[in-house]
Amino acid sequence: MLFGTDQKKSLLPNLAMKHVFLTGPPGVGKTTLVRKVCEALSCCGATMSGFYTEEVRAGGRRVGFDAVSVAGQRAPLSRVGNASAGGRACRVGHYVVDVTSFEGLALPLFKNVGSASDGHRTLFVIDEIGNMELFSQAFIRAVRQTLDSSGCAVLGTIPVPKGQPLALVEEVRGRQDVKVFTISKENRDTVLPEIVSALQECLKGSA
Repeated sequence: MLFGTDQKKSLLPNLAMKHVFLTGPPGVGKTTLVRKVCEALSCCGATMSGFYTEEVRAGGRRVGFDAVSVAGQRAPLSRVGNASAGGRACRVGHYVVDVTSFEGLALPLFKNVGSASDGHRTLFVIDEIGNMELFSQAFIRAVRQTLDSSGCAVLGTIPVPKGQPLALVEEVRGRQDVKVFTISKENRDTVLPEIVSALQECLKGSA
């Protein structure tokens, strides 16, 4: 099977589906797939915005993550080391999360969410909804508002369940208008057409 989708959701009519999320273990290639999906949909004329999360490497080792907008703007999300003077000590493992920097890039993107001029939904990318991003309460509110918006379809990524459940992640996973694809090393090179097709259906819905 190419993807793991909750069986109850699979019984829903296609018209109920509005958003697509990818899940899978760290490093499996979720962000790479998101980029490929965006490239494919951009070639079809889809309007999109949002952000990706990218590794930052130095000397052959990962030293943190950046949030990068679809348009190419970049801001630090986290770095290895100690919190800066006066900053909030928000940590995930040995990474210190720069909440202010992340919010400065991500939150304005949410404010611009709207429908395309042809009445179709726009595509909004949220890569990802994870431990680091969830230090921002403003981000949590923005995600919920965007998922409830009639003017856009979301392509996002969420982590696999591990340890203490993340409330917003489980909320997304349980929504009836969300289709979840489970990405693995076995299917990551073949599942792209399925994801693109699902999002094309989501984008058809009139805003």
